[in-house]
This record gives sequence, C-alpha cells and structure tokens, in this order.
Amino acid sequence: IGRADAMAAGAMLATASGGDFSDLREIKKQLLSVAERSRERGLQHSGKWAAELAFALEPLPLSELPPPPVLTEEDARDLDAYTLAKSYFDLKEYDRAAYFLQGCKSQKAYFLYMYSRYLSGEKKKDDETVDSLGPLEKGQVKNEALRELRVELSKKHKAQELDGFGLYLYGVVLRKLDLVKEAIDVFVEAAHALPLHWGAWLELCNLITDKEMLKFLSLPDTWMKEFFLAHIYTELQLIEEALQKYQSLIDAGFSKSTYIISQIAVAYHNIRDIDKALSIFNELRKQDPYRIENMDTFSNLLYVRSMKPELSYLAHNLCEIDKYRVETCCVIGNYYSLRSQHEKAALYFQRALKLNPRYLGAWTLMGHEYMEMKNTSAAIQAYRHAIEVNKRDYRAWYGLGQTYEILKMPFYCLYYYRRAHQLRPNDSRMLVALGECYEKLNQLVEAKKCYWRAYAVGDVEKMALVKLAKLHEQLNESEQAAQCYIKYIQDIYSCGEVVEHLEVSTAFRYLAQYYFKCKLWDEASACAQKCCAFNDTREEGKALLRQILQLRNQGETSSTDVAAPFFLPASLSANNTPTRRVSPLNLSSVTP
Repeated sequence: IGRADAMAAGAMLATASGGDFSDLREIKKQLLSVAERSRERGLQHSGKWAAELAFALEPLPLSELPPPPVLTEEDARDLDAYTLAKSYFDLKEYDRAAYFLQGCKSQKAYFLYMYSRYLSGEKKKDDETVDSLGPLEKGQVKNEALRELRVELSKKHKAQELDGFGLYLYGVVLRKLDLVKEAIDVFVEAAHALPLHWGAWLELCNLITDKEMLKFLSLPDTWMKEFFLAHIYTELQLIEEALQKYQSLIDAGFSKSTYIISQIAVAYHNIRDIDKALSIFNELRKQDPYRIENMDTFSNLLYVRSMKPELSYLAHNLCEIDKYRVETCCVIGNYYSLRSQHEKAALYFQRALKLNPRYLGAWTLMGHEYMEMKNTSAAIQAYRHAIEVNKRDYRAWYGLGQTYEILKMPFYCLYYYRRAHQLRPNDSRMLVALGECYEKLNQLVEAKKCYWRAYAVGDVEKMALVKLAKLHEQLNESEQAAQCYIKYIQDIYSCGEVVEHLEVSTAFRYLAQYYFKCKLWDEASACAQKCCAFNDTREEGKALLRQILQLRNQGETSSTDVAAPFFLPASLSANNTPTRRVSPLNLSSVTP
C-alpha cells in the first residue's frame, strides 16, 4: 500500500474507534478528510454524505483543519496521468480516463483506473437497457467488464494490496456478479480497513436481509456503526429501534443534519405515521429547499392524503430545480396518478427508469399504474423488476399478490401475500389480503385467524371485523357474527367522524335480525330504526319494525334473558381467554 495512504487510513482507523461522540471536533476532521479522499476517487455520493454530515457540526478554526494528504513517490510519479484522467472521469469519459491510467501504481490512481473501467461497463449496460426498456429478463444485458475486474481485483486482494476503497470496489463487483456471500465478507473487510467510507456500509445495508444476518457480522467498533445500524433498522422495518438510534445521534450533536432528519421522516413513512412524516418533510424543505432526494417519498405521503394542491406545487418546484432527476419524474408520475391520468403517470415512471434502471420506487409505482390500466402482464414484469432490485420491497410483493388475485390464481396470490406479510408482520392490509386468499381457497379457519390478527394489530381500513363477521355468518355462528358487527359499529363511530361505510348498514341489518330472533324487541327495533337511515336497508328496516309492532300488539313479551353470552372462539382470541360478555349495543349515543 502507498505509505501515505496507509498512514492516512491508520490515523482514521485509530480515531474512528468506539461508538463515542464525545470529541465532535475530531469527528468533523475525519469527515472532512474522508469527503476529500472520496471526491479524489470519483466517489461523489460518499463524499457528499460525509460533507453533509460535517456541515451539521460546528466549524473548525484554521489551526485545526485537517492537513492535505502526504504524497508518496508513487503518487508523484502518477500525478500527471491522474490529474488528466480525473478531468476526463469528471466529464464521464470513462474509457478515456482508464486509457491514460494504465500502468499507474499508486493506490489512488489504481482505484480510479479500475473504477473508470467499472463505470464504463455500467454506462454501456444502462444504455442498452434503456434502448430496450421492455419486459427484460434478468441478466440479458450484462456489464461486460465485471469478470475481468473480478480476476484482477481478486489477485490484488489475495496479495493484500487493496486499501479500503479498493476493497469497496471489489465488493461492488462481486455483488454485481451475484456472489452475495463473498461480497458481504469483502464489504465487512472494507469497513474495517476504512470505517469512515459510507459507501461500504451502504452496500452492506443492501445485502443484509434480516436481523439474524446482522447478528453474525463482525463490524468495526466505530461511531460510523451507529449510523449504519440506524439505516439498516429503517430498511428492515425495525422502526422503533431506528428512531431510537437517530434520536441518540441527534442528542450526540447531529441535530442540524438534514440526512438524519430525512431518515426520520422516511422511518415515520414506513410505519404509516403520515402526519408526523409530513410535518418532518415540510420542516426539511424549509432547511434545504433545493433538496431532491427523498422527495418521491414525500410525494407518496401527499398522494395517500390526496393533497392535490401540495403535490402539484412540489412537482412544479422540483421541475424548476431539475426535471431530469428520477425523484422529480416519480413526483410528477404521482401527481398524474392522483388525477387518474394513469397513462401519463406510467410515462413519467418509465422516464425515471430510463434515467436509472435500478431505481426501486419507480418500478413499484409503474406496476401500480399498469394495475390501474388493467395491464396485468406489464404490472407483473414491473413488480418482478422491483423485487430484483430489492427483495425487501413489500409493496412489490403485495402488488404481485394483487395482480394474481385479478388473474384468479389464489395459490400464487397466497405465496406473494405471505412474503409481503413476512416483511410487514404488523400491517393489517397484508393480513386482510391473506384472509381473503384463504377464504377463496376455502381454508376458513386460517382466514378467521388472519382477520382477527388484522383487527388486533390495528386495522387501517376497518374491514377486518366485517369480513370476520361474514365468515361467522357463513358458518352459522350467529353469536360471534353479532359480536363482530357490534365491535365494528363501535369502532366506526368511536372515530368521531361520519364514515361513509357501506358495511355499517349491513351490520345494523344483521344485528336487527339477530336481536329479533333472540326476541329482544327493544334492541331489534333500535337497530331497525338505524337501518331506515340507509338507502339499501330502509325497506327491510321498516318491514322489521312493522313485524315487531305486530308481535308486541299480540302480547309477545321481550325475552328477559339477554342474548347468549358472546365468546370469541378460543383459537381466535389473542391470548386464548374468552372475551367479556357483550351487552346489547347501546345505540343512544350513536348517530349515523
């Protein structure tokens, strides 16, 4: 290794140790230094990340600024070729840069030589992909340079001649060749060799699929590990742990970091705490008004809330900043989708993918648009692409489940919904979808479990109880059905808003008939009166009221015994204890 680079790496290793944030000045020095070293090697994103983080800390006095890196004999010999090649590299003339770097021995120039060859292959692959952005089978278009790069880098790796940046590039090459296990080992090695290079940590994030894998990694004990863990927890949907980590980083002194603020907003988006996420994104836009990253996530939130004017403003604003960024295209796509112009929306998602074929969000959103346009085969292709890019994208698995549901293939459906549920165990939408699947396959016990669990975790769409009640109805379990309808009505009205729910009338109609059978005339007539408030049940309600009146006139007394006690079946109750007896519904406080 070039002596100067070895010394610099050694110094960074020594000072980056321990998850200790007591010396923020030292951390700032390290960040400024690694930002400069990343930029010298053309690693713009890692450089930007370090610079953004450094900016969030207090400025350093002149005497404490990090010194420029010491040059070795090899650096001096390669300086002219490096300077020329770096100017070509910055202009994206990768082949030309690599040509002038042949034979360079210094670490920095060698890295740029290999990285130029890698990016040249990627660029050619992307151009080919873009030219045929149809339903591509995975691996039809390959980066031709990868195999040669792997051979050359593995020789250097065996001879232990790669520094932290070199190891990072070797890991990227292995990942691109689908050698995931080897890639993880190399990225861990890269993190040990150069803990301050964010790129290596980020690559690791993309390869770790669950918490178990994370446990078995021997990661360097450095303050950078805290940022890595917060990021991976967000990716693995372990949002509480992620938010705790980010809070501790803010407390440690990074309260001004726009990176951390945006990550917290993304975390709230992932747990569907939409109001919190929106307010954080609005705050972020005040602090960093020309920021484009994560704005597609912001637009997803505006879309879910149907905030047309805000989404329109965001789309226009991003267009003015840079209309040829993937995020901008996705925001505009979301805007057209909200206006139900699905062809136009799909066009913008395609444009995003032409700019970056590996952009996960656009594949998933394009799948949704094709679904809206009833083009199931194109939707399936888009969702499959999303899963190829990131196997943890629950929306793509869920989308595939929906497409196969439309194609009436419940077994396929079940597989994809299960995968989505594994990634989001506490998301009621996945559970309701699974329940519907089991119902179609006539596995009613499983379906009941799914609906009950969906209700237990907090049913977003307030449909689980109705579906559960209808199942009980089918199985002639009238008491459980009545209990579910009662809970459902209480839930709907406890929201404090008048919900336009079609199923409310169904619930009142069932309860009216149920109480009528139990000879509870008061409750039956109260429910029947409620039925009269809804168009679809008005006639039945009136008929039932007439019947009750008739029976009362004939001297039929109301049953003194309240309806048989309502128990949830043991298999469904969350802790296998029967729930309390439910008295007849008190309707005096309920006004539709």
